[in-house]
Amino acid sequence: MAEPNFTPGLEGVAATHSSISNIDGVAGLLSYRGFAIADLVAYSSFEEVALLLLDGVLPSAAGLGEFDRGLRAHRQVKYNVREIMKFMPVTGHPMDMLHCAVASLGMFYPQQELSDAERENTLHLDAMAMRIIARMPTIVAMWEQMRFGNDPIPPRPDLGHAANFLYMISGREPDPAFAKILDTCLILHAEHTINASTFSVLVTSSTLTNPYHVIGGAIGTLAGPLHGGANQKVIEMLEEIGSVQRVGAYLDEKMANKDKIWGFGHRVYKTRDPRAAILKDTMEDLASHGHLRHSRLFEIAIEMERQATERLGPKGIHANVDFYSGVLYHEMGIKADLFTPIFAMARSAGWLAHWREQLADNRIFRPTQVYTGEQSQHYVPVAERSRKRV
Repeated sequence: MAEPNFTPGLEGVAATHSSISNIDGVAGLLSYRGFAIADLVAYSSFEEVALLLLDGVLPSAAGLGEFDRGLRAHRQVKYNVREIMKFMPVTGHPMDMLHCAVASLGMFYPQQELSDAERENTLHLDAMAMRIIARMPTIVAMWEQMRFGNDPIPPRPDLGHAANFLYMISGREPDPAFAKILDTCLILHAEHTINASTFSVLVTSSTLTNPYHVIGGAIGTLAGPLHGGANQKVIEMLEEIGSVQRVGAYLDEKMANKDKIWGFGHRVYKTRDPRAAILKDTMEDLASHGHLRHSRLFEIAIEMERQATERLGPKGIHANVDFYSGVLYHEMGIKADLFTPIFAMARSAGWLAHWREQLADNRIFRPTQVYTGEQSQHYVPVAERSRKRV
């Protein structure tokens, strides 16, 4: 029997067809449903982008209004979910909490198996997706209050998706400039072709399990530092550097040891990450208008990006979206361990778009392997093995 082809990590292996997003890694381009990411950031909102990803077309004003009202109406979660969260250790990472809480939603909003008719009903699937997208920010914000001994802050139906989240984590009227930053970050993180967590979505969806299991699996995959956890690592790296004066020595040491420099380089982009370029422009614009604090870490980040670009830019390694999003979140006063849950809040839209796409033309994933173990071993009963040892 011929040995199957082996591609570590399935790098470059096409496992599905998709019309949701596209990356040109050489040109540094990203589009959702054919719309350039820069245009969506400039003219759209996360709510509209989420519906575009789910349905494949820009919605009408009436359609967007209905979807937005649905998001606002379904932000509340069952009190039972809050009771479950009360018994989670407050020292646990918010991603671990989110993984558990989202999975538990399937018990309170049961949809264990979709019928053939339900899998073909786009309105039904939209409604299921909308409820998950609406509730994930609420869960993250509830935990931000509960882990410090406070009661959760109820969502406000008069605020948009990004502004409401900022309100729930702080209890203060959100700064419109910060709400716009967060909306931009949510759009930029909403979708990115078949990365690790989205591949998890495809595999889990292909079993026809419910969407809460699907999203729970994706959250678990995103939690790893090589995927969604990188923006938190950026802040830890800047804290480790400690001062602008130490940036050069830090980079020299990392490069000499061939260590990973968090927030730089990308598996797909061979030039600048277009999302990073947008966030850098956003950061510079806000700084020029006095909206950013110019904290110690902010100044270190600016110098880090300058010197890293000088050293690594000629090799095609540039700051990526995790570098700038981490810095922006930090400047907004958001705790570092919330960065990846915010990533998950945004990516839920893309994950659910892929869930729907997988259901439309489903085939369960069943890859093969290259076996490297022993062959034709002779079994020796445990009593005989014991006698031989004596």
